[in-house]
Formats: sequence, structure tokens, C-alpha cells
Amino acid sequence: MNTTRKAPTGILGFPIAPLTENNKLDEKGLASNIQFLLDEGLEAIFIACGAGEYQSLSKEEFEAMVEVAVSIAGRKVPVYTGVGGNIQTSLELAKISADKGADGHLILPPYLVSGEQEGLAAYFKTIAESTDLNAIVYQRDHVSLSIPALEALAEVPQVVGVKDGLGNMELNTILTQTFGKRFSWLNGMPLAEVTMPAYLPLGFDSYSSAISNYIPHISRKFYNALLSGEQELVQDIFQHVILPINDIRRQRNGYAVSLIKAGMEIMGMPVGQTVRLPILPVEKEHYTELESILKKAMDRFPKNTPVQSI
Repeated sequence: MNTTRKAPTGILGFPIAPLTENNKLDEKGLASNIQFLLDEGLEAIFIACGAGEYQSLSKEEFEAMVEVAVSIAGRKVPVYTGVGGNIQTSLELAKISADKGADGHLILPPYLVSGEQEGLAAYFKTIAESTDLNAIVYQRDHVSLSIPALEALAEVPQVVGVKDGLGNMELNTILTQTFGKRFSWLNGMPLAEVTMPAYLPLGFDSYSSAISNYIPHISRKFYNALLSGEQELVQDIFQHVILPINDIRRQRNGYAVSLIKAGMEIMGMPVGQTVRLPILPVEKEHYTELESILKKAMDRFPKNTPVQSI
């Protein structure tokens, strides 16, 4: 087990949950997805999280996904699991993660209820302290962590990072300025490339990349250009790839997941478009739009050689 108390940096891989037509987990497809992300140089694997349809997995499927991820990663990069929602289930899945050799977990918010800040801090703290794995807390939806809440979590050695899915830049500025390098800061907004130029100056040095499941070389090219100040290239990728895909993503709830599967299928990594309710597959017109965008993206930004991280 990796006990280095630091969250991964760079572009983070979030594999999907490939499902067969009869709604069973396709472990072979999952292994291919993870190997592809590793071959493309992504810095970590976050398994059974939002892109992996965490909310609809059985315990047995969760366990199988963790086993596949840990096996394929082979300690080359850290593996984080998604836990959250029901706290009793979270504690059980956190233990499974530790037993299966994961390096950490991303703690998702509790569902349905909105707790007070003290209760939210205790929720994250309880899950984080239940194992010796690293933990990243995820603020999104109805969870917006205050300074006192993060002060309580800063006392927990396992808590190494904060992932933001709210997009409240005033809050992000306050939190990063208050806690600095005590936490690693991760951009967890939908299609995080859209907002990364605003997050980077605040100290956010990693992001979850949905498009890396099917065009990782473009995500890498974008991030490298952002880090090196190549603004013309950043704008070029924005205009011809990121913003057009984001326009489709915003058309329907659930496209943050189902659009990934559509993109993978278009790019020759057939995983089918089977998703679990309440998520629906990508509509035909949007699928056709994505096909056109990706064809133009590959013509404009061909994958000539492996793109290395910097």
C-alpha cells in the first residue's frame, strides 16, 4: 500500500463501467479501458467513481472493478476508488478498497440529505479514518465545505486533497489561500478542461478528464499548452474540440457519463452505449454531432507520436 500522503497530480483517468447488452459488467472491456489510459500516460486511475456509474453498482461489481484496476495498474500509478453516499455502505466499500490494494479513495457527498458543516466534516472524517488509505474529499452538489470544516479535516492525516465540483471561484480562492499546500487541489468540474485555465492559478494542479477516455492526446496537448503558456494553442483546442463537446454535454442530464461511452465507441473502442438508469444513452442527433466533432478534431490534432506528460 502506498502511504505517501499526497494526492496525484496531472491528468486523472476516470474509467467507465462497460456494460453488456444484458446489463452485466464487462470486465474485459474495463481492463481495456484502464490499459488505454495507462498507455496514454494518465497519472492516476479513479475507479468506480462518477464516470464509472458508482451510484448504480452492486457491491460485487464494485469489488470486481477495484480488482481489475489494481491488477492492470500494477503499482505504475495510484488507484483511487469512489466511496460515498450511504455512510455504512461507504465504510464497507472503503474496507474493500484497502483489502484489494487500492491507494486511496475519493469520498463522494452523502446523498439526499444536507448536513450541517459539522456533520459533513464528521462524515468525511469517519470514512477517511476507517482505513489508512489516502482520502480526497469531493465538494459538489449540496456540499460546500467551510473553513472550519476543512480545518477539522486538515487534522486527519489520511485526507490529502480536496476536489471541487461546484465552480465557486470565490470559495476556491478563499480555501486555497487559507490552506495552501496542506491539501492537494483537484478540479472536478464536468469536462474539467473548460474551467482548468481559471483553476490553475489558484493552485489546482490536477483534473479529472472525461475526454481522455477517447481523445487523451488532445487533453494532454491542451494541458501542456496551458502549463507552458501557449495561449494560441489553448484557444485553438478550446474552439475546435473542448467547447463543441461541452455544448453537447450540456444538452441532457447524464451526458457527463453517457457521452464518454459514445465518444469511446466513435473512436473505435466499442463499449456499447448501455448505461444504468436514471442515465440515458446519447440521442442519435447528438451522437452524430459528436462524430463530426471528433473527426474534425483528429484531422486538426492528429495523434502522430505518444504525448508525454510534463
